[in-house]
Amino acid sequence: MHGSLPDFQMPNDEQVHLAAEAFRLLADPTRIKILWALLHGESSVACLAELVGAAPTAVSQHLAKLRLAGLVRGRREGTFVYYSAADVHVQALLTEGLFHADHADRDLPDHPRGDTTTHIGVPATATG
Repeated sequence: MHGSLPDFQMPNDEQVHLAAEAFRLLADPTRIKILWALLHGESSVACLAELVGAAPTAVSQHLAKLRLAGLVRGRREGTFVYYSAADVHVQALLTEGLFHADHADRDLPDHPRGDTTTHIGVPATATG
């Protein structure tokens, strides 16, 4: 059946593994809050801890995992590290996940493909 589709191609095992790892890391409410904050601009551990309501040590551990997965970047300035979302792909993952949750929660209709209108306030130019 799928073989007759001209543009159908399964992702390779490495792509599937990396995507699954990214989704696994996003399956934590604190990490979603951290990434949400970072989509709006870079931030320090202390600021993120206050925003997400977690201890700075817990936020540091979350950031370390997100950094290893390539979802966030760190920029050192003296003794401080300022974190940001790694790229627009992180924005797309988080936006779609939250957009889906918003629609499922409120039983809203689907949008046509390509409609990127969002009700959740992701900045249109967030690049991390």
